[in-house]
Amino acid sequence: MRATTIHAPRDIRLEDVPDPAIEAPTDAIVRVVAGCICGSDLWPYRGENPIDAGSTIGHECVGVVEEIGSEVRDVRRGDFVVVPFCQCDNTCVNCRAGITSACENQGWTSTGQGEYARVVHADGSLVATDGMPDDDLLPSLLTLSDVMATGWHAAVAAGVRPGGTAVVVGDGAVGLCGVLAASVMGAERVVALSRHEPRQEIARRFGATDVVAGRGEEAEEAVREITGGVGADAVLECVGTGQSMDTAFGVARPGATVGFVGVPHGVELPLRRMFGRNIGLAGGVAPVRRYLPELLDLVTSGRIEPGLVFDSTLPLEDVAEGYRAMDERRAIKVLLRP
Repeated sequence: MRATTIHAPRDIRLEDVPDPAIEAPTDAIVRVVAGCICGSDLWPYRGENPIDAGSTIGHECVGVVEEIGSEVRDVRRGDFVVVPFCQCDNTCVNCRAGITSACENQGWTSTGQGEYARVVHADGSLVATDGMPDDDLLPSLLTLSDVMATGWHAAVAAGVRPGGTAVVVGDGAVGLCGVLAASVMGAERVVALSRHEPRQEIARRFGATDVVAGRGEEAEEAVREITGGVGADAVLECVGTGQSMDTAFGVARPGATVGFVGVPHGVELPLRRMFGRNIGLAGGVAPVRRYLPELLDLVTSGRIEPGLVFDSTLPLEDVAEGYRAMDERRAIKVLLRP
C-alpha cells in the first residue's frame, strides 16, 4: 500500500510499504477513507523530535473495516469507524478509570496518512457510525480521532464550567477545538489568543466571545482587562512551548487549573507561582475513546462542526505539500484523501 514516510527534517515522502495484516485475534484492518496531518507531526518534521528514517507517520484517520480477527465481536466488516489515535482495550484498570490513553495494552495508529491502518484492539478502540456518512460529515468525524477529543480533554482537565471564563492558548486546530469545547461546556466567556485572522474567524464561529491578538505580557494584560483584573477560571494550553505555558499560568486566576494537551517542548513549570496562587496543572495525552460516544453524538446531531478546522484538502500523493502548508502556517489543518 501507499503510506507517508519521514526520512529527515522536512523530508516527507509517499512510498510503497507492506500492507498491515492481522497479527492478533483482537486486531482489525481499516481502509482509510480520510486521514490528516496533525500539529504534533510538525515536531519531527521540523527536527524537534528524533526521526527513525523511513518510518511511517500519521495517526488520525477514519475508514471502513476491511478485516477482523477471530475474537472481534463488536465491529464488523463494512462498518465505518472512527479510529482513536491511541488505541486501547477499554477493559484494563487504566481504561476503566477513564485514562484510555494509558491502556496497559496500548496501541497507536501509525499509518493514518496511508491507505490502510491496523488497529490492535478493535472492540476496545473503534466506534462505528450509523452507516456510511455523507461526505460533508467526514471532516468533523475525522477530528474525533484526535484533535477534537484533544481540545475536549483540555477543557475537561482545566475544569471548564457553566458561567465561568475560559482562556485558550494556541490557535492551531487543537486550540480551536478547545474553544469549541469550552463553549459547548457552557463557559460564559471564552477568550481565544490568536494573531491570525482566518483562525480568529473560526474561533468566533466556535463560540469565542473575545479574541486577543497578542502574546506574552501583552496577552496577559488583555486577559486581565477582560476579566476585571481577576484572570481566567480555566486555561486551556494547546501548544506545548515554554512561552505558551508561561502565558497559560500568567492568565490563570488563583485557584484555577491549566489543562495542558500541547506536547511539551522546552517547558519549565513555575512551581513557586503555582504554589503561591494555588494554580493546578492537569491534562496530557487525550483519552480519545473515553470521549468518543459523546462527541460522536454532538457531531452527528449537528450541534458541533469541528471539521471547520480543515481549511485544505489534498490527495494523498500531495502529502508533502500539506506538511509545507502547515509548517508555513498557510493552512490550519490539512485533510488527506487516499
